[in-house]
Amino acid sequence: MRFYLPPHAWDAAQLNEAETHHAQRVLRLQPGAAITVFDGDGREASATIEAFHKKNASLRLGALQQTPRPPFEITLAQAIPKGRNMDLIIQKAVELGVTRIIPLVTDRTIVRCQDDETKQERWQAIALEACKQCGQNWMPLVEAPCSLQESLKKKQPNDLHLIASLEKEAVPIKNVFSSSKKNSSPPISSATIFIGPEGDFTPEEYLLARAAGCQAISLGPIVLRTETAALYCLSVLAYELLR
Repeated sequence: MRFYLPPHAWDAAQLNEAETHHAQRVLRLQPGAAITVFDGDGREASATIEAFHKKNASLRLGALQQTPRPPFEITLAQAIPKGRNMDLIIQKAVELGVTRIIPLVTDRTIVRCQDDETKQERWQAIALEACKQCGQNWMPLVEAPCSLQESLKKKQPNDLHLIASLEKEAVPIKNVFSSSKKNSSPPISSATIFIGPEGDFTPEEYLLARAAGCQAISLGPIVLRTETAALYCLSVLAYELLR
């Protein structure tokens, strides 16, 4: 059983109110129960619950382990889909080792975020729960929703920028990596993949992305749903960059 212990709480060794409620009221744990805690910044430790209090639980921390930072940073810039599909995308993105998630509000995005801060907090909480479930000790950052133009301004100098495209000029994603290896290009330190909404990016958005240095990639002859496209691309990037 894994519980989140924020970096600032390690000295006090106390679970917060939400984690305490989950341990005591949901899982029915008792003092003396052995658990695992992590801080989202690579630290993980065995722990024993010493006592439950009204709003926290005191712990006795055991052996500490530091999980190395991922060798490459992978960012998913995802157009916000309808319904709860964004929840699924975030969950699976965490499992696939993504470092950062940027929710995009594009020209064809149907969902409009009335309260960006609330949405961001909810999606960050989903990322945390996914970390707890899958054993990920580095918690991805879920940023506030923004436009494609705003997200392109966050481009890093050595970042590989890819945009999933239905256009004829798009090349298979495998060609990007095979070409890089043949040309002995500088090592890729980070990568960002842009995934469009239902209905795809507009031609104007594609022009904007290409002008910013994005490479248009094809995901094959079958048109994928936006959540499938995201997981497909992240799987390829994880294979190429994190193995």
